Amino acid sequence: PFTGMQKAVSKNMEATLSVPIFRVSRVIQTDKFDQLYQSVKPKGVSVSALLAKAVAMATEQYPIMNSAYDPSGGTVFNKDINIAMAVAIDGGLITPTLKYANERNIMELAENWRELVDKAKAGTLAPDEYNSGTFTISNLGMFGVSQFDAILPPGQGSILAIGGTQEAVVPDKQAVLGLKVVKQMTVTLTCDHRQIYGADAALFLKALANIMENNIETLLL
Repeated sequence: PFTGMQKAVSKNMEATLSVPIFRVSRVIQTDKFDQLYQSVKPKGVSVSALLAKAVAMATEQYPIMNSAYDPSGGTVFNKDINIAMAVAIDGGLITPTLKYANERNIMELAENWRELVDKAKAGTLAPDEYNSGTFTISNLGMFGVSQFDAILPPGQGSILAIGGTQEAVVPDKQAVLGLKVVKQMTVTLTCDHRQIYGADAALFLKALANIMENNIETLLL
């Protein structure tokens, strides 16, 4: 039989089956992101903390991605950007949440994330630490998954599924042979189509790619 947590996960998965969703994918080059991670890894900063910060900054530019559908017919714009990230634990799945992720520096987010993961594994997370998310990230890249779709959590408008980094050959006018090898990952955004439209999702992913490919230093501000 299911544990209490498994029953809760199952119930949440079924709760969004009636929500009209759509998905948008984009390939993002990660060379600069990987370099930044290697530079801050010795300080205890994880990939998860960096991803949460990048997503929060992109969400700040497009608040509709941080919204929820109002059953009475409308859009609820959440004033706080709380990034929930799926964590697999014994007996189920839980989403520890980094609150105010757009406002806090990366060192603070990294420390908070370590605390949340430890609590999640120990089963001591307070409800507000796992049910306060306004935008969710699900990352299976570390398991070698190249691309996947995520199920929208109840009460949220967006969830971003992150695949693993892979090498690819792309055109480069400055290269001798006109080609270069880069690292890239595929991200897939699932959205509630009742208040979020395709153009919103595309612009959000463009902003996220711009942060990770061209303005990676802003994650450290």
